[in-house]
Amino acid sequence: MNTEGLGTCLDNVRKASPLVHCITNYVTVNDCANAVLAIGASPIMSDEPDDVEDITSICAGLDLNIGTLNHRSISGMDHAAAKAASLGHAIVLDPVGTGASKLRTETAKHLLDTYHPQLVRGNMSEIRALGGASASTRGVDVSAADAATEENLSEAAAFVAGLAKAWKCTVAVTGAIDIVSDGTRTSAIRNGVSLMGRITGTGCMLSAMLPAFLAANDDVYVASVAGISMMGICGEKARSRMAGEDGTGSFCTYLIDALSNIQGKELVASAKVADL
Repeated sequence: MNTEGLGTCLDNVRKASPLVHCITNYVTVNDCANAVLAIGASPIMSDEPDDVEDITSICAGLDLNIGTLNHRSISGMDHAAAKAASLGHAIVLDPVGTGASKLRTETAKHLLDTYHPQLVRGNMSEIRALGGASASTRGVDVSAADAATEENLSEAAAFVAGLAKAWKCTVAVTGAIDIVSDGTRTSAIRNGVSLMGRITGTGCMLSAMLPAFLAANDDVYVASVAGISMMGICGEKARSRMAGEDGTGSFCTYLIDALSNIQGKELVASAKVADL
């Protein structure tokens, strides 16, 4: 992939400053809001069924994150997704913990099949479970048995591409190696640091930011690669700032700093994207 377009995607987010409706994990909601603000977009959070249609109507994108499900939030997701789909707004589905419980799996499949999100982003265990494949789900974390590695990358990429074709959307599997496919184009992204897996919510933050990338850009696949590359690069920048007794709390703060400071030209220079 020509990474020049990735920087343009980030620049477009900052020019458009899209409003993003986040129905997200209440464990990470504050970090999600700050991450969206950091990249130049605007977040609004609501999962009340009587409120969400009005809220999503004034937004450009919708984040559906099933991390802390309850019956009210499920109803809120249904109402918001139906309105967003009718308006042609960008929808991102984050199937957190799919495969860990019947409720999560059925809810994720319902949202996917009914509202046809433009992008589905999760770890490999979640994506495998959503696709009906055998998965070794460990709560909301990827199982080592499912993770994409250099050794199984071709097989993993083919699996993701197959789901993208079947679901008629872009599918992103994030982990030590990220895989993004729209069924025709497939890329591996090798940005990021392992410390990102030691704080709660890096995936949730990414899923909250991605609707802004989709709303501000025409090509869902390229916009997704841009957003995911950006997050990995910012993880690298945050890790490089750590010194002395800095730990995971400092890392989280430095990550938000990096998101607010990264520029399009830096994204172009630092993205480690390879076509598969």
